[in-house]
Amino acid sequence: MRKRILKILITGGAGFIGSALVRLVIAKSKSRLLRPAKAGLAMTKQCEVIIIDKLTYAGDLKRLEEVGGKFKFYKTDICDKNKIETIFDKEKPEIVAHFAAESHVDRSIDDAAPFIDTNIKGTQILLDASRKYKIQKFIFISTDEVYGEIANGKFNEGSPIKPNSPYAASKAAADLLVQSYIRTYKFPAIIIRPSNNYGPWQYPEKLIPLAILRILDDGKIPVYGRGQNAREWLYVDDCALGIMTIMNKGKIGQIYNLGSACESKNIDTVKLLLKTLGVSQDRYELVKDRLGHDIRYSLNSRKIIRESGWKPIVKLAGGLKLTVDWSLKHQVWLKSKLKDINKLYKSR
Repeated sequence: MRKRILKILITGGAGFIGSALVRLVIAKSKSRLLRPAKAGLAMTKQCEVIIIDKLTYAGDLKRLEEVGGKFKFYKTDICDKNKIETIFDKEKPEIVAHFAAESHVDRSIDDAAPFIDTNIKGTQILLDASRKYKIQKFIFISTDEVYGEIANGKFNEGSPIKPNSPYAASKAAADLLVQSYIRTYKFPAIIIRPSNNYGPWQYPEKLIPLAILRILDDGKIPVYGRGQNAREWLYVDDCALGIMTIMNKGKIGQIYNLGSACESKNIDTVKLLLKTLGVSQDRYELVKDRLGHDIRYSLNSRKIIRESGWKPIVKLAGGLKLTVDWSLKHQVWLKSKLKDINKLYKSR
């Protein structure tokens, strides 16, 4: 059987979760974990990774230094139709993993326009390019936030979509757009809805890296409201492995939740983080609540577990320890984001 090189195009590959997948795919490119989706093609032993990333404030090539020279990179806006089609025509990818997105709820509350452009228009341009160049599998990274909030129980893949923030609404629109292409064009897409990710290299606008940065800067951690909002925390490497597993074993046209079952209220997460950092438990402050703040997210992830055997490995306490250890070794990188973070939260 002839060996082939499988071409995987990853949008947002210099972002937090996208870069984790890039590092994993390159590390596993000599294994048999990935295969072309089209029946009859030989299983590959090698992967060629092509990255598209606009390198906005949240994108950073430092995340990819350990795999430098092992991927092709295009600094491109996914909303630029001509440039996207030029890349597809040149590279002819077989699989597209679409991570590129504006992703911070607070920024979407301040200005929803970039979220509409990137998350909806950008997705549509990628879908059309993928159809034109006949890609074999399109992996769309959605979010658990498309479901809205749930007081009790868990969301499954058939739960109604009821987004509550401009960010979540833009991702829900893109999610539905992908579903429409599946139905209308028999488009070979799979939708993945992960829970809240955390871990090394996360931009410190999100709760966990923001909390660590505040402590390193001798400040206090801001906690919205009374800190009772609950999230399901998924360590980024577990998420990347789940996405790779779905890329290989997922069924075309299906939706997969990707959660950890590690649910924690924000106040409890912060207190556990303070304990992990070895600092006083009073190093946080309650601040005015976020507008429209969802009270709780929780995913039923039995579908991917049943179909593939994937299970998250890292529990919250262990994941926070890994994240803190990494952060202490990368304080220069974290603190380089401080000016932007102070500006963001001063405006709120």
